Formats: sequence, C-alpha cells, structure tokens
Amino acid sequence: MTKLDLIDAIVESTGLSKYDAGKFVDAFVESVCQTLGSGDKVSLAGFGTFSVGERSARTGRNPQTGDPVEIAAAKVPKFKPAKGLKDSLN
Repeated sequence: MTKLDLIDAIVESTGLSKYDAGKFVDAFVESVCQTLGSGDKVSLAGFGTFSVGERSARTGRNPQTGDPVEIAAAKVPKFKPAKGLKDSLN
C-alpha cells in the first residue's frame, strides 16, 4: 500500500475529501517523526508502538575489497506490533 492508496482508503471509510485525508496522513507522519526525534515513544492501542533504538558503532567489511570499514553509531526507528495487530494477521 502506498501513501496514495492509504489516502484513498481513508476517503472511502470516512467520507472525508481527498485533500483532507491527505492532510491527515501528512500530519500523522509529521507528528510521529517529531515525537521520535525528541526521543519519546508513540503508542497506538491495538496497532503498536514506535520508538527510537540505538545502533552501536561497529566494524564492517567493504564487499568489493574486503577491507574493514568503520560504521558509525546511529539512532534507528523501531516498531513493535501490538497483540491485536499480530492476532489479526494469523
């Protein structure tokens, strides 16, 4: 499902205009990004939790030459699905 498919699904299920549904999706994504950027979690009951994880620095290998390459530490987004979402898939 793409962003446009999601917008169309919201339009069908809510009766909102396509413009309003697009603004809703954009506002949701922006809010999640801002919250994660500040280091907080976003929990949606029945869906899951978005959080920020830490990836430590490590040494990797260049696949072409085999030379060691230092990979810097980074913050990465994580998602943990809720039980309701897992149950709906099985």
